[in-house]
Amino acid sequence: MENRAHALVAGLFTLLLGVSVALAIWWFGGNHEATTEYTVVTRNNVTGLSLQGQVRYRGIRVGKVQAIGLDPKDGQNILIRISVDSTVPVTRATTAKLGYQGVTGIAHILLEDKGEDPTPLRADDGEPPRIGMQSSLIEELSEVGGATLRQARDFLASANQVLDGENRQRLARILANLETTTDNSNEVAIQLRQLLAPENLRLLKATLAHAERAAGEAAPLLSDARLLMVRLQAVSDKLDLLLGDPSPAGIGALAPRLNELGAELSASSRQLNRVLQMLEESPQSLVFGPPQLAPGPGEAGFVAPPANEGSP
Repeated sequence: MENRAHALVAGLFTLLLGVSVALAIWWFGGNHEATTEYTVVTRNNVTGLSLQGQVRYRGIRVGKVQAIGLDPKDGQNILIRISVDSTVPVTRATTAKLGYQGVTGIAHILLEDKGEDPTPLRADDGEPPRIGMQSSLIEELSEVGGATLRQARDFLASANQVLDGENRQRLARILANLETTTDNSNEVAIQLRQLLAPENLRLLKATLAHAERAAGEAAPLLSDARLLMVRLQAVSDKLDLLLGDPSPAGIGALAPRLNELGAELSASSRQLNRVLQMLEESPQSLVFGPPQLAPGPGEAGFVAPPANEGSP
């Protein structure tokens, strides 16, 4: 009888121990809360994400990663099955993203909802609802960093091609010319500073004042000259009309008279010249009259003039 009692006690102890272990596994496994399963779909790498990884909703821990595998229908897709607390409002606008904790590199699923579509996300055809995964910040930085590095490499290659030996010599000559130009500019600045000395500025102001005064004084003269030109133009127009008028009252009719008057003045001038010459040669003729002319050869009283001495 004692053997049977000991066996019964041992069996009851073993049974209670098994039940306790099962309860502990159930409790620590987190299956005591109501959860909903979802499938996160992504084409990006999920490095750092492992089973039992955390699922967070706006930073709050709400579930775990249950499975990670490839999509049997499309090998480019990675399917991540997660279990989320049923009280979490997962909607059609909810998106997933990989988040990393600290510097350890351990990844977790981060659910975000911008509130664009409040319709709850439901399962279709008995399969867990699917949530699209967006690129994480690290992935975006990696892509941008890679593109930047490639651009930097291309830029350096182009710079090496541009800065070859010949172009470097040209650049050196350009820098030398630029230095020379800078020196010349400094000299010009010094000369300009000397030119714009206070004494020169005073003289320049005085010259400008004199020029302004002269311009003011010349203004009336220019006005009078303009009026004179207008009057001369009027006189010229009248002379043109008189010269072109063939009537007896016109100036054209006076041309013959002016010619006759010129001829008479010329004859009178010749006569006056003869009278003046005669008065100069014999002033007594003004009282006694003109002298008689000496007889010429062959006339009575002609006397030959004496021969000059020394003539042959």
